[in-house]
Amino acid sequence: MNKKELIEVVAEKANSKKEATELVNAVFETVIAEIAKGNVVDIAGFGKFEVKEKAARTGVNPATGEKIKIAASKAPKFKAAKALKDACK
Repeated sequence: MNKKELIEVVAEKANSKKEATELVNAVFETVIAEIAKGNVVDIAGFGKFEVKEKAARTGVNPATGEKIKIAASKAPKFKAAKALKDACK
């Protein structure tokens, strides 16, 4: 399911497709904005969105075998809630 299909499913339960589009976009924008600030978005029964910080480390270039420095970085992380995991079984 992609974003367009999600909007269509929500539109069946909402009053209109336009309203469903606005709702889906608002949810995604809010989650992105909050984790960009470093906040955790925890949706009960669904999961937790957060930013994980990765420390700087030394890696190896597989083509040359040369050691390289990998800079510290941040990446989004999602951890599924137990209810979501159980629904997938």
